[in-house]
Amino acid sequence: MPLHLLKLCVGAESVADLEGWIAERLAEQRRLGQSAEQRHTTRMVPKRLAELLDGGSLFWVIKGQVAARQRFLDVRPFIDADGVGRCHLVLEPEVVPVETRPCRPFQGWRYLDPATAPRDAGGLGPELSALPDALRRELRDLGLI
Repeated sequence: MPLHLLKLCVGAESVADLEGWIAERLAEQRRLGQSAEQRHTTRMVPKRLAELLDGGSLFWVIKGQVAARQRFLDVRPFIDADGVGRCHLVLEPEVVPVETRPCRPFQGWRYLDPATAPRDAGGLGPELSALPDALRRELRDLGLI
């Protein structure tokens, strides 16, 4: 059964902002002649790798809301230039918006059980999925969606 991670997307204002960052990094890797892959570097290595790589996703918290996810492709531990152990979370470049829900700040990442993970926003229908994050949040808070 897959397992997910929950992580803060510090500095991003929206899902579109995250998608822009990803596009910029992939373009830069291509420009430098490197293999283009979406990686996120973190300090700690998850212990439950087999479960994460069995269809798990990294869920991003943006502006206090679980807002999007990216599917795991690989997890690669490494030692950086300063001798500190780190980890590359290799992700599918496609960002999938999810039904937003509030999330308090935390450090690092947390495991997220699939039973409690938010559903993809595509289940809301194309009209609602196309709305800006803030508007969808406000409509949800008002109980309209």
